[in-house]
Amino acid sequence: MTDGKYPLFSEENSAEVVNARMGADIDPRLREVMGAIVRHLHAAVKEVEPTHEEWLTAIEILTKTGHMCTDWRQEFILLSDVLGVSMLVDAINHRRPSGATENTILGPFYVPEAPRYERGTNICLDGKGEPLLVGGFVRDTEGKPIEGALIDIWQTNDDGFYDVQQKGVQPDWNLRGVFTTDEQGSYRFRSVKPRYYPIPDDGPVGKLLGQLGRHPNRAAHIHFIVTAPGYDPLITHIFPPDCEFIDQDAVFGVKESLIADFRRIEEPGTGEDAGLAAPYWSVNWDFVLIRSGA
Repeated sequence: MTDGKYPLFSEENSAEVVNARMGADIDPRLREVMGAIVRHLHAAVKEVEPTHEEWLTAIEILTKTGHMCTDWRQEFILLSDVLGVSMLVDAINHRRPSGATENTILGPFYVPEAPRYERGTNICLDGKGEPLLVGGFVRDTEGKPIEGALIDIWQTNDDGFYDVQQKGVQPDWNLRGVFTTDEQGSYRFRSVKPRYYPIPDDGPVGKLLGQLGRHPNRAAHIHFIVTAPGYDPLITHIFPPDCEFIDQDAVFGVKESLIADFRRIEEPGTGEDAGLAAPYWSVNWDFVLIRSGA
């Protein structure tokens, strides 16, 4: 017999019993978060009714995921990415008014302190890929130009690897750079047309994708972080519409508003002012920032 202070565990009241064990003086936010996690986890177990062997398999997958983590690889983030949780958390934390540029996930290959370049500089240092001219404006939600905004850019090379994945193969800082907008809020740089690439799929997350009949490929994209004093930082991508994985990005990073118009320019002489000879690709893209605290 018990004194009734704490109810005993049963299949029917399992989540309520577990949550009732939390102390009276714990952090309110921790109580809210853990209470919801316990309720939903128990509800999923009751819906699926796993066998002991299936539950052990689930635990083994999580154990292998932890063992795969290193100082430079976070397999749990990869698991969060492929389940769409990373994008959902990002969407919840970056709700923006209509007209503002949408956010996407940072990704694991951002490197701070990239070289700062003059307007129009070519950030492709290995000479691979189809030339691309990128330009546009940074504005606020009222359409006013933002002078002095920093645009931090990074992408894979034409082989589908970031420079940090191929130390000694690619030049350091290949396809990375920081540019500053002028008094008109304008920016411009040269690069190469992005291509799709696979996320690391040699671990438990990759094996899970295979078992689910899913591929590991990210849609082709260019990363941007846009910052300016008095405005919320923007972390985003742009995507070419002709990528074969545009509607099946492995980490669900594609948003309709971020699919850009990549145009192939074939007219002779049209790129001379940018140091380009046809054919090359061109994309005009404007970033719209919101004021801090808006």
